[in-house]
Amino acid sequence: MTRLLLGNIEAGTTDEEITRFLAKYGFPPAQSIEHLAGDNARSAAVLTFKGVNHELLQRLRSRIHAVHWKSRKITAQVLTSHFYD
Repeated sequence: MTRLLLGNIEAGTTDEEITRFLAKYGFPPAQSIEHLAGDNARSAAVLTFKGVNHELLQRLRSRIHAVHWKSRKITAQVLTSHFYD
């Protein structure tokens, strides 16, 4: 199981919008999406992928990190297990 942190997303962005955005860049569907509370400038989501190894997720992450989406420059970071275990 690997996790991806998407930061600086627009508040109110739906799971479906996130899924479509990531699919456009070759990501497989996430098993779950958890939205993190924050102010409008700090909205984020953590996506969990099963069956996707860390190295593949890192390569996919490079496709979206710093991309402008919905008038924001998003950040993408692959989380290692010590962040969430």
